[in-house]
Amino acid sequence: MKVTQALATEPLTAADRCDRCGARAYVRAIFPSGSCLLFCAHHARQHADALRSAAVEVHDETHLLDDVSPTAPDEER
Repeated sequence: MKVTQALATEPLTAADRCDRCGARAYVRAIFPSGSCLLFCAHHARQHADALRSAAVEVHDETHLLDDVSPTAPDEER
C-alpha cells in the first residue's frame, strides 16, 4: 500500500488502531516503501528508537492524551 501525502498528514481518529495490540493509535510511522504502521502511545514509546531510524516520517498525536479522562481504559492511553 502506497501512502499518499494527504494520509501522511491526516489526523488519526478513534477508528485507527495500533497494529501491535489493537488499542487506539496515536502515532503513524511512514516508511521509505510508502507503507505505514499505526501504534498506540505505549508501543510507539517502546519502539521509538527503531521508528526514528527506519521511518521517513512519524506523525505523533500523543499530545492528545493530555485530554483523556483519568478514568479512561488503559488501551485508550
